[in-house]
Amino acid sequence: MPIRTQFPEAGSSYLEGKSDGWEYRTVFSGSSIKHSYQMVRQFLLEEGYADIPLPENEEDLLLFKFPHKNGQILLFAENGYVHNPIKILFHPHRNKSNTLILCIYNEQIPGHLLRFYGLKRE
Repeated sequence: MPIRTQFPEAGSSYLEGKSDGWEYRTVFSGSSIKHSYQMVRQFLLEEGYADIPLPENEEDLLLFKFPHKNGQILLFAENGYVHNPIKILFHPHRNKSNTLILCIYNEQIPGHLLRFYGLKRE
């Protein structure tokens, strides 16, 4: 059953990702950012998120990556594409530049939208 229909329970693993009941997080690492992004797009399609607007291709996705200042990245900021209920984040380590982190959030939790944007805790 797709994640969007039946979100993984807290403490469970699903297709090499982990869920806490609110957030499902998994990693995609291909031979290039293009391959990693293609894997993310296919995963989202299969898991019921075909209606979520996504960057058209990896070049467009890279426009959401924060520029590095003096070789440093911003701390505490989410570096990537965010559109409720998903986040596609760039890996913070330079040696994992082809790696994307996919976070999917449980839309069935009360107050989901406010919680997704960090405006409300539980």
